[in-house]
Amino acid sequence: MKNILEYLEKTAERYPDKTGFTDVSTEATFSQVMNNAKKIACSLKDCPSNSPVAIMIDRSVRCIEAMFASVYAGCFYTVIDVSSPASRISKIAEALEPQAVITDNAFSDDAGRIFAGAHIVLYEDAVENAIDDEFLAHVRSRMIDTDPLYVLFTSGSSGTPKGTVLSHRSVMSYIAWVSEEFGFDETTSFGAQTPLYFSMSVTDLYSTVKGGGTYNIIPKSSFSFPVKLIEYINKKQVNTIYWVPSALSIASSWNLFEYVMPQYLRTVLFAGEVMPVKHLNYWRKFLPDCTYANLFGPTETTDICTFYRVDRTFENDESLPIGKACDNCGVLLLTDDGREALPGEEGELIVRGSFLADGYYNDPEKTAAAFPQNPLNKAYPERVYRTGDIARLNEKGEFIYISRKDFQIKRSGYRIELGEIEAAVGSLDGVTACSALYDAASGSIIVLYEGKAKDASAISTKARTKLPSYMHPDKIIRIKAMPYNANGKIDRGKLRAEYISR
Repeated sequence: MKNILEYLEKTAERYPDKTGFTDVSTEATFSQVMNNAKKIACSLKDCPSNSPVAIMIDRSVRCIEAMFASVYAGCFYTVIDVSSPASRISKIAEALEPQAVITDNAFSDDAGRIFAGAHIVLYEDAVENAIDDEFLAHVRSRMIDTDPLYVLFTSGSSGTPKGTVLSHRSVMSYIAWVSEEFGFDETTSFGAQTPLYFSMSVTDLYSTVKGGGTYNIIPKSSFSFPVKLIEYINKKQVNTIYWVPSALSIASSWNLFEYVMPQYLRTVLFAGEVMPVKHLNYWRKFLPDCTYANLFGPTETTDICTFYRVDRTFENDESLPIGKACDNCGVLLLTDDGREALPGEEGELIVRGSFLADGYYNDPEKTAAAFPQNPLNKAYPERVYRTGDIARLNEKGEFIYISRKDFQIKRSGYRIELGEIEAAVGSLDGVTACSALYDAASGSIIVLYEGKAKDASAISTKARTKLPSYMHPDKIIRIKAMPYNANGKIDRGKLRAEYISR
C-alpha cells in the first residue's frame, strides 16, 4: 500500500454498511464517509498537488470526511482548533498559506475572515457534488507514499506555531505496528477523547480505518460529568480507549467506579504526559482484566516511539517505564559527548526509522536542527529525530523517562513551549520582560513579569485571548525586577528557587 485512502476503500469494500464513525449527533458507515469525502474533494479541483488544505470544522464526523476529502484531491490537510484565539489561528494561516479551507456554516464567517484569499469550501454545499471519478483517478495515479498526509501544528518557542509534516508512509508504518501490537480489528470500538488536531488522534482514527472497527467521538462536555461519561461509552459499547492521563484520572478522583462501571472495556492505553501510578492502580483494581499500556513519543514520530505494557505491580509513589522501542522504530540514547549511553546512564532519546516526520513546514532551519544525520552513523545518510527527552535504561532493559532538556513541557497531553507563552505575555502593553515556569508537582504554569502594568489579573485576562486554553497560565505575578545571569539572560533558576521550590 502507498496511500492511506487504500485503508478506507478496502474497509468500505469489506464492511460497506457498518457504522465506522460516530459523534453525538451522527452515525456514518465507511461507505458514507468515503463517498462524502469524494464529493467534497471535487470542490478542490483547482488545488495543486501536495498543497495545503485547512479544515475549520469542529470535532465531528464531518471533520473526518473533510480530512479524507483533502487527500482524495491530492492535497494534505491541517485540522484547525476552532476554539483557539483568532490571533493564533492567523499565525497558522500565515505559516501554512492554504490553497483552500473546508468549513461549515458554523465557522464559515471566521474562516473567510482569517483565511482571506483562500478558496472557501462549504461542507453543506460540497457534499451535494457529483463524484467525478475521472478526476479522482487522475489524482490518485500521481500520488506516492512519501507525499504529505497532514501538517500538525504544535507550540513553537518563538510564539509561532510549528507545523510537523507527516507522510502517508510514516502513518501507515506506525498504524501497521500499533494495530498488530494491540489487536485492533473490526471488533474494536474506540472511545475517542483527543481532538483531531492532536497527534494522539492518529492512533485510534487510522487504526479504525485500517481494521474496520468503530471510532466514537466522545463529546468534550462528557468529561465534566463523569457518570455521564461512563454511560456514554457503555451506550457506544466502547472496548478500547486511548486517553491522556488527566482524563483517566477523573475516575479515581471521583471514585467513579463505586457508582458506575465501564461494561465493555478490554484495552486502556495512555500517552501525552506522565501517568501517576495511583490513578493507574485505581483502574487496575476495578478492571483487572484489561490490557494497560503506557505509550510515549512526540508528534515527530507520528504518535509514539516507545511503549510499555503494564506487566507488574507498581507502588503509588513509583514511576512507570516508557518501555521499549516499537517494532520497526529505532530508539537510542545519546550522551552529551556524542556516544550511545550505557545501561543506567542518562542520554537524549534519539529516534530513527519509518515513523519519522519529514520535518517542519516552511522551516528548513528548525528541520535541520531537529532531524540531523545520525551522529553514530558516518557511513551513509540516515536521518534521526532528536526528541529533547532525557531517559535511561533500567536493569530490565526498559526506558525510564527523566525530564526534558529544554523549555518544553507536557500538560493535559499537549506539548507546550514555554517560550510561546512568554511571547504572548511579553507582547502585552505594560510588560517589559517575563518568564514562564512550570511547576511539575502541581502541574501549574506560572508567569512572572516586570513592567508598568500593575494589575496582574488584567494581564492574565489579556493573555488568555492570545493562547489556547491548554496554555493558559495558572498564575501571573508581577515582580519588581527580573533577575539576570552573567550572560545577560533571565536567571530562571533563581526564579524557580523563589517562586516554585518553596
